[in-house]
Amino acid sequence: MSLDTISFGCRLNLLESEVMRANARAAGFEDAVLVNTCAVTGEAVRQARQAIRKARRERPGARIVVSGCAAQTDPEAFAAMAEVDLVLGNAEKLAPDAWRGSERVRVADAGTAALAAGEAVTGIEGHTRAFVAVQNGCDHRCTFCIIPYGRGPSRSVPMGGVVETVRSLVARGFGEVVLTGVDLTAYGADLPGRPTLGRLVATILKLVPDLPRLRLSSLDTIEVDPALMAAIAGEPRLMPHFHLSLQAGDDMILKRMKRRHLRDDAIRFCAEVRALRPDAVFGADLIAGFPTETDAMFDNSLALVEACGLTHLHVFPFSARPGTPAARMPQLPHETVKARAAALRTLGRRRLDAFLDGEIGHRRRVLVERGGRGRTEHFTDVAIEGPPPGAIVDVRITGRAESRLLATPIAGAA
Repeated sequence: MSLDTISFGCRLNLLESEVMRANARAAGFEDAVLVNTCAVTGEAVRQARQAIRKARRERPGARIVVSGCAAQTDPEAFAAMAEVDLVLGNAEKLAPDAWRGSERVRVADAGTAALAAGEAVTGIEGHTRAFVAVQNGCDHRCTFCIIPYGRGPSRSVPMGGVVETVRSLVARGFGEVVLTGVDLTAYGADLPGRPTLGRLVATILKLVPDLPRLRLSSLDTIEVDPALMAAIAGEPRLMPHFHLSLQAGDDMILKRMKRRHLRDDAIRFCAEVRALRPDAVFGADLIAGFPTETDAMFDNSLALVEACGLTHLHVFPFSARPGTPAARMPQLPHETVKARAAALRTLGRRRLDAFLDGEIGHRRRVLVERGGRGRTEHFTDVAIEGPPPGAIVDVRITGRAESRLLATPIAGAA
């Protein structure tokens, strides 16, 4: 018997799967599969349903518990699956008491959900890097996105709780902490005094001086505050890899998406960060084949990759989510969407190859993970033998194998 988790989608889901595991164990679940779903795309929902069926075939006696955004937005669909024993909403999966009871479906309205206990998430099993959820939910209504219906309004964890969590993680030996959330740059708008993400970052680095590395998950460039820009410029412990929520590179498509930035805003942000931190690298989320997107509009997205100097692309073929405004817009043919996603990925692969080739010969600091792997300051995957997991070591990049760099520790480096 075992208690296993299957997590789809974002890092926040990955974090919350650990809380689910702890809650299930405390509630007496001994033989179970916990499926934490994602609702970003129709493909993500399909994969979750496929995983549920596979889990039932492979674990006929186990209890199957389904939660996450897809379960939150469409609990009836998962409850209708014969393989599923219990459906929990996004608030319920984090509440220990919700795991005890006789109801097969326990899903409250996401709009009235209490704050998810980000301070209770103290790491992920098997990792030397810890993730801390400091924010949940989203107050924006991008026309393609169903996540606000699955996560509810934006809620932030008070700064004191975040600092104490980070301090405890450092005491447990974690060498890097990653701050994450659904809309991370919205942090603090709902708290007294309206502290910003930049203020949170500065406070953590000041009050937890033993924290070696702090990293941020996805940023909405238009929400980045001056305090965060100051931290980027002056705090070497803040890692220089920034993943941006850009979605498109054409102004008309951005307006139809109901995004709050324009193309030039994204380009200007990347230029300003590079001026402050010349070693910065950028990744981005991009959607291919949004409704009404013409060839010329898509070409603007391709050109944005070069204009911003992006090196790590996370490409989503557009997927109409029921109930969103974009689902009612004129849709592009499936083959067009697929081809544009492939073109973006090809460009992304080319950009990443150029970046990796350019790393050869450089000196980097690597956080060593298990299995002879590690991550540089730029979150680049590195093969490294010798140093123990959790160590942060100086290395020389000697080559590459596919998307992984090869490195040798520098003898005698501090």
